[in-house]
Amino acid sequence: MQRVIVFLVIVVGSALAGGLTTVVHRPPALLQASVPREVSVVTEELAPGLPPIVPAIELRETRVQALELRRGYTFVGALTCQGIDRTVGKEIAAALQHGGVNLRRVKPHHGLEVTWSLDGEPIAVKYVPSPWLGFNAIATDNGWEVRRVETSANVRVAPVSGEVRGSLFQAVEEAGESAPLALDLVEIFSSELDFTADTKPGDRFRLLVEKRYAADTFVEYGRILVAQYLSDGRVLTGIDFERSGTHGYYDLNGRSLRKTFLKSPLEFTRITSGFTYARPHPILGGVRPHLAIDYAAPVGTPVRAVAEGHVVAAGWDGGSGLSVHLRHRDSYETLYNHLSRIGAGMQPGARVSQRQVIGYVGATGLATGPHLDFRVIKRGEFVNPLGERFIPGDVIPAEERAAFLRRARELVRRLEDQATLD
Repeated sequence: MQRVIVFLVIVVGSALAGGLTTVVHRPPALLQASVPREVSVVTEELAPGLPPIVPAIELRETRVQALELRRGYTFVGALTCQGIDRTVGKEIAAALQHGGVNLRRVKPHHGLEVTWSLDGEPIAVKYVPSPWLGFNAIATDNGWEVRRVETSANVRVAPVSGEVRGSLFQAVEEAGESAPLALDLVEIFSSELDFTADTKPGDRFRLLVEKRYAADTFVEYGRILVAQYLSDGRVLTGIDFERSGTHGYYDLNGRSLRKTFLKSPLEFTRITSGFTYARPHPILGGVRPHLAIDYAAPVGTPVRAVAEGHVVAAGWDGGSGLSVHLRHRDSYETLYNHLSRIGAGMQPGARVSQRQVIGYVGATGLATGPHLDFRVIKRGEFVNPLGERFIPGDVIPAEERAAFLRRARELVRRLEDQATLD
């Protein structure tokens, strides 16, 4: 199929507007040339939504072909499969690498287009590894010229609110958003609420989140600026606040929500939330005996250390099957039983960090099905993890408190104006 130049008008146009000259015709003799002696690399930044300027030169008719980067293909292999001479493909790859492209990290979802002249010459290749970055290799009399095109994100703050009826994922999707936002929300309150076992129908949430667009196309979520979660009459609030170049979340009193202990050793993910079958609970159907919490989850689900500490034991433990035993500060210990396998590096005495994967859910020992048996010991006695008051997070220092309170009041006011919680 033929069409008037599209690729070069879009890609080359903005470059020419800046005073660059580009030759779009590549003589046939260059098709068998070795790697070009000189590669020109130009970086441009495109403002979000700004249309490119059409160059004031006469361009030849071309055809543009989108290529599929299949798993297992090399970059050169993808080009040669579409008829580009292998030597030319290597020239293009070398030019792109010289221009800053790491072709070892080419992924199947990356964009790749080739522009052909009507006499069958490849005259331009566009490689787009992300919505914010693209590389254009253009044939010139001296070989391939590479242009790096950077697109600034158009950031918009949006309110989101919803009510849990089936699962938190469903509630977020019913609010018009997607799973990554649910995971970000859970991460904020992961030390306050066990989302894998305690999410209930009727829970409500609201938040303000940065949404990043390339022009008018939504690409990804940025930071959640403020979030509230209502469950059983309790309202959790998380305020984003930057300290020493690092963002964290704090409650309304300025205490960090990142506590010494997580509420759950399982990461809240779509795969675990889907493993409920006919269980009555909307997420995992956690069965909560006094001395342990049993989390039903698929075999192989990663199990995280709920707090930093060190390994006491890791291996087979009778009816508990494969088990990991950790010791933490302030006389706390945790046990993770019925694992399918133990994580790397789990040797007695080894240090572990909070959220580090220490094993994987299984059904070893006296387990009737895949699940994690999670237990907490305090001063040698088993305690109920749900009722235990673990060590709270740090408080904002006095010299930063006034700035935090101003930001908290402003964000909560904006949240209340734009999203409801009841």
